[in-house]
Amino acid sequence: MADTLPTSRTNPFDPPRELLDDPSPIRRITFADGHEGWLVTNYELARAVLADLRFSSAMARRRQLIRRPSPEAFRAAGRTPAGFFIGMDPPDHTRLRKLLTGQFTVRRMKALEPRIEQIVAEHLDAMAQAGPPLDLVRAYALPIPSLVICELLGVPYADRERFQRDSHTLLSLEATQEAATAAVKSLQSYLLDLVERKRAEPGEDLIGGLIAGGELSSDELVGVALLLLIAGHETTANMLGLGMFALLLDPDQAEALRDGRVDVANAVEELLRYLTVLQFGTTRTAVEDVELGGALIRAGDSVGVYLPTANRDKARFTSGNELDLAADAHGHLAFGHGVHQCLGQQLARIEMRVAYPALLRRFPTLRLAVPPEEVPLRTDMAIYGVHRLPVEWS
Repeated sequence: MADTLPTSRTNPFDPPRELLDDPSPIRRITFADGHEGWLVTNYELARAVLADLRFSSAMARRRQLIRRPSPEAFRAAGRTPAGFFIGMDPPDHTRLRKLLTGQFTVRRMKALEPRIEQIVAEHLDAMAQAGPPLDLVRAYALPIPSLVICELLGVPYADRERFQRDSHTLLSLEATQEAATAAVKSLQSYLLDLVERKRAEPGEDLIGGLIAGGELSSDELVGVALLLLIAGHETTANMLGLGMFALLLDPDQAEALRDGRVDVANAVEELLRYLTVLQFGTTRTAVEDVELGGALIRAGDSVGVYLPTANRDKARFTSGNELDLAADAHGHLAFGHGVHQCLGQQLARIEMRVAYPALLRRFPTLRLAVPPEEVPLRTDMAIYGVHRLPVEWS
C-alpha cells in the first residue's frame, strides 16, 4: 500500500521535508479512507488538475488525505448543504457562483477599504490601550476579518463567539464526529434563523441582496452564508497571525515592509505563496480516465493537490523555499485555480494590505513575548497558522 500524507513539520513555515525534498511531481498516496489514489506536488500538475473539469469537486465524490470529521458531518446533518458551492460541480456550481460574483467584484471590494482601515485603526487603538504583552491572534488577527465578513454578510458581530467556536470545531482534526455534526447543525440553525429574519426585514448586506434577488431558497442561502462565513474569517485570520510570526522572525523584511521599501501588494502575494495556510491542499476525483504527468488516473481515482509544495516550486517561483517580499509571486495557488478559485480573494488581499503595514508602523518595536518554539502551531487544524501569538513592545 502507498504511503499516507506526511504531516510532521521541522520548521513552522515549511511543509514536511519528505514532500519538499521529493523530486516526483506525482506519486501514489493512501487517502484517509484507505483509497489508493494520487498526490501531485509541483506547480504545473497542481494547476492542471484544478483547471480540469474532468476532476470533480463534488462532496459526494471527495475523499480526504487526512482524517477530518467535517465532510461526514455535513452528510450526517442531512446532505451536502444546498448552496455550499465549493462542494459542487457545474452546472450547479456555475449557477451559484454567477449569483455571487457580482457581490465580490474588485470595485466593490475596493469600496470597503476605508471601512477596513477604520476597523484596523480601532483594533490598534485597543491594543495600545491594553498594553503589552497580549495575544496578537485574539487582539488583532482574528477580530479584524471576523468583523469585516460579519458586516459584509449582515451577520451580527455580537454572535462571533458562537460561529468562531463552531468553525473551529469543523476545522479541527481532533474533533469527534458527534462534535462536528453538532457544529454543522448549530451553524445551519443559526443562519436559517438569520435568513428568515432578514426576509422580514431586508438589509443592504450581502445576504439581504441575495434575498432581494429572489433566486435562492432559504436552504441555499444558508449554505452560501455558511461557506462565506467560515472561509471569510478563518483563512485571513490565520494568514495575519502566521504572517506576523514570520515577519517578527525576519526583522529586516518586516522593516522594509513597514518603511515602504517593498510594495505591500507584492509582499502580500509572497506571504500567501510562502505560507499557504490550506496545509493539506485540496482533493479532486476523476470522472473519466485522465493522463496526468505520465500517469494514468482512472475514473474514480482521487487526486490530492498539495498546494504548499506547488507554491514552493522553484521552476515557477524564484524565491522557492525562501520568503522574499520583493520577489514575484503572481500566479500562486494559495487561492486555488480554475472555477473554484476563492471568491473572496480580493477582500482577503485588501485586509492584509491594510493590516500588516499598519501594525508594524503603529508598533515599530513589536516583538515576540516568548521564544519562537513556544508559539503554538495549528498543526491540528485544516487551516494552518498559530493558535496564539504572544507579543510585546516598548
